[in-house]
Amino acid sequence: MIRQNPPSYTKGCQALDGITKQALDTARNRLLMIGALFLVTFTVIGARLIGLTMMHDGHEPRLVQATELGTLKRERADILDRNGILLATSLRTHWLYAHPQQILDIDEAVDKLKSVLPNLEEKLARSRLASDRSFVWIYRHLTPRQKYTVNSLGILGLDFQNEEKRIYPHRNLTAHVLGFSGNDHHGLAGVEHFMNKELRSSSEPIRLSLDIRVQSILHEELSRAHQHHQAIGSAGLMMDARNGEVLALVSLPDFDPNNPRNRDGEAFFNRATLGVYEMGSTFKIFTAAMALESGTVGLDGGYDATEPIGMGHDAISDYHPQGRWLSVPEILIHSSNIGAAKMASDVGTTGQRAFLGKLGLLSPASIELPEVGKPLVPSPWSELNTMTVAYGHGLAISPVQLATGAAAMVNGGILYPATLFPRVPKETGKDERPPETGEPGSRVLSPEISEQVRRLMRVVVAKGTGKRAKVNGYLVGGKTGTAEKLVDGDYSAKALLSSFVSAFPMTAPRYVLFVMLDEPKGTEKTNGYATGGWVAAPVARRVISRTGPLLGILPIDEGAPEVQRKMFVDVAPRGPSRVSY
Repeated sequence: MIRQNPPSYTKGCQALDGITKQALDTARNRLLMIGALFLVTFTVIGARLIGLTMMHDGHEPRLVQATELGTLKRERADILDRNGILLATSLRTHWLYAHPQQILDIDEAVDKLKSVLPNLEEKLARSRLASDRSFVWIYRHLTPRQKYTVNSLGILGLDFQNEEKRIYPHRNLTAHVLGFSGNDHHGLAGVEHFMNKELRSSSEPIRLSLDIRVQSILHEELSRAHQHHQAIGSAGLMMDARNGEVLALVSLPDFDPNNPRNRDGEAFFNRATLGVYEMGSTFKIFTAAMALESGTVGLDGGYDATEPIGMGHDAISDYHPQGRWLSVPEILIHSSNIGAAKMASDVGTTGQRAFLGKLGLLSPASIELPEVGKPLVPSPWSELNTMTVAYGHGLAISPVQLATGAAAMVNGGILYPATLFPRVPKETGKDERPPETGEPGSRVLSPEISEQVRRLMRVVVAKGTGKRAKVNGYLVGGKTGTAEKLVDGDYSAKALLSSFVSAFPMTAPRYVLFVMLDEPKGTEKTNGYATGGWVAAPVARRVISRTGPLLGILPIDEGAPEVQRKMFVDVAPRGPSRVSY
């Protein structure tokens, strides 16, 4: 039998179902309203957060560009030396900023910050926190530890912006090569400025030709001489004679690129590339090469240096006069101004200008730095200029130009413009010298005359003014230079520019080294002299003796017959080969 509910019971159930449905609908609507309210609230909060982190009025922190790992996008590529040693890099730091309206107690906030940030400028921080601006910078370049410590102070209204700081691990050592960049990540000097676009766009490190080991040695030895002789400035560089690559470049005084604001004007001045100077007797290398190349004199010829050359109210004389006829080798050995002047006069003004122009000495150097000086060239270029330029007066050039020209004199006659970047990948193992007509080298001297110049430079060190540059086994050749500087319109014997240019080993020169001291003072050890042979040549000796082994140059038996044959030059005077003056 089937049991049926009475009508009254059925109606009661239907009523109950209606009430339940209404309650569920009401609850659902309320949940939807609450969800919508939460959505709106979180949307507003999110929009506010985005607004706070994307302010671009020039005073607010920019949005951090992050990868999925949360690390900063690198603003500048690393810079390496030729062996892969890090010279410049960018490290993640934190900049502290504040919303002044949210700071409850300015004095308390500054006192707390000063307790963990000793270098905080209190007066500046107080004035910024008291301003009516919505945002102010408080401290830049906090380390992660400093950020954590500041955060733990619990000061309302402080926040951090992730940034990068350019770091130069070797500090002063590479100052004038690398330069530095600003807080906006733009290069302001040196390679940082010259290669700014490449450094900002490259994802790979940029490698220089610099060898930080050689740079360190040159910096150390030059600094020692600079201080010992109380020079007002000094410069030095080492270059690969076979391709123009610069292994080291130093200018003193210098500065720490990590804190460039602490520099003074003199420290910022790059004497190796921006400074131009009358180089003195180092120029006699070019004069001798020019005369030998032109055929106006041979290696066995010479000139009468018995008397000074009268030029109106002036006279060209020798620092150590020999009072006799001098052979070409003797003109360099004794650094005779008279002999060099007569040698240049025979070649003539047109020939001299053309030869020096081929060496790049009449136009700015092409090295990859913004700090490059323009040579001071005689105008008009008179007969007197021709004679004085022959021994390094009347034409002012930069040290990097002098070294570049000297390299061409000894490397077989090919001029390679100086460069701070490797020209040929080291791993190829191929001869780095291009053919005679190739780039970047260009022939400026015949191989035969280049060999004669090497002999002349070697005899200057073996028997002449450069003898304090001797390094046993490295067959050093070179030429001293001592130029009087212009003071109040006249040359002063008390203000000297003393230098020495050298190459080694002279049988097959690999490297050229130039050392210069500006207004050095003589000492008891130098018998009071401050000339190139006394103050610059010893620096070259110490640098070569320390860098030679690092560069893989094996010592040479200087007494070996084949070495003697290659380096032989007859210096004995034989009387004049022509009537001259």
